[in-house]
Amino acid sequence: MPSFQFLHAADLHLDSPLRGLARRGELAGAFIEASRQALDNLVTTAISERVAFLIIAGDIYDGDWRDYATGQFFVRQMGRLAQADIPVFLIRGNHDADSVITRNLPLPTNVYSFSVRSVATTTIEPLRVALHGRGFANRHVPDNVALSYPPAQPGYFNIGVLHTSLTGRDGHDVYAPCSIEDLQRAGYDYWALGHVHKREIVSEHPFVVFPGNLQGRHAREIGEKGATLVTVKEGRVTAVEALTLDAARFDHARIDLGGLAEKAALMATAREAIGQAHHRAGGRPLALRLSLSGATLLHAELCAQADQVNEDMQALAWEVGPDILIEKVRIETSRPAGPPADHAALGDFAAVLAAAAADPAFRAEIAKTLGDLRMKAPADAAALVGWTEADVDAIAASAIAAAEEVILARLADASLGGGERP
Repeated sequence: MPSFQFLHAADLHLDSPLRGLARRGELAGAFIEASRQALDNLVTTAISERVAFLIIAGDIYDGDWRDYATGQFFVRQMGRLAQADIPVFLIRGNHDADSVITRNLPLPTNVYSFSVRSVATTTIEPLRVALHGRGFANRHVPDNVALSYPPAQPGYFNIGVLHTSLTGRDGHDVYAPCSIEDLQRAGYDYWALGHVHKREIVSEHPFVVFPGNLQGRHAREIGEKGATLVTVKEGRVTAVEALTLDAARFDHARIDLGGLAEKAALMATAREAIGQAHHRAGGRPLALRLSLSGATLLHAELCAQADQVNEDMQALAWEVGPDILIEKVRIETSRPAGPPADHAALGDFAAVLAAAAADPAFRAEIAKTLGDLRMKAPADAAALVGWTEADVDAIAASAIAAAEEVILARLADASLGGGERP
């Protein structure tokens, strides 16, 4: 059987809004075109690597187009592949299901779009490759469609293309669920999956791969993003390589302020952490979330002046590089052990807060409110803030503790001459 290479991509989410940056105005400008640039990078790589074909396993789009420009950009990129004689095989996923996308454009003849009605098989005869796949007509698919895929064709390198959550992945809606055993049953050589945004080689016998999304979209989708380059020799997968193709990067840095008592030390520690994240981004625009942790005498000041801390971190980031945007600063520090001197005069009020926080009825009410919000929130939104159903009680406790810290810190700050604060 011939030797060849192919690219496996998924979850392009073309023109997806980059969540968490919407209110940053012109500061977020470098990120607006990121999904388009990432697709351009994918196509350029396919041409430069002279791959035999490209697979896109669903969610080319993030939803219905605002205008035809989104679709025209995709068609233009597929046209580049047509000129390089590279075929493309794609399916629709939950974000670009047939019922979601109301506009339509003709695709170049090198693009094969699998049916949304049933599993179809197409072959590349010179390579002895058989591809089996099915797109989706609806945004919600609770059925195990993997069971409808046909057995492998003898004498061919068989590839299954499927948009699925498998048995479930954090932060993703259940979609066309199935097990590894269901996939193995078909006897294929490679399963090209989509839907899960974190790269994962689920199995090597056969290879079952999530390439992850092509471009990170928010602060929960951190690190390198791209596609998978697969090498096939004599009918066997001999290499599966993750390619980094993203155009902008989200990252998260946790900064331990334990034992620090001076703001100058905080700034020096933060500068180093921001510099390391900037280096990891490899020259790409960077949206960075910072989490300040540890027991520190700076705790009261940080809680009382959270807005100032955010602005300080952004100014510090621009000292490191002009393309760094501080997406958010989380203050997760604590007071050092022992009664804080600056809260001594607030002892009675602190006791009232502690009693309220310990009240089971109060905690249950907060947990119920958060639980209701969690049920109403889309999976993407829940993923953005890090919610799972199991987290609700913990988040409620954390929210109460955080509120207590902010109230005490601001009162203490005012008592020390910091003045009134809203």
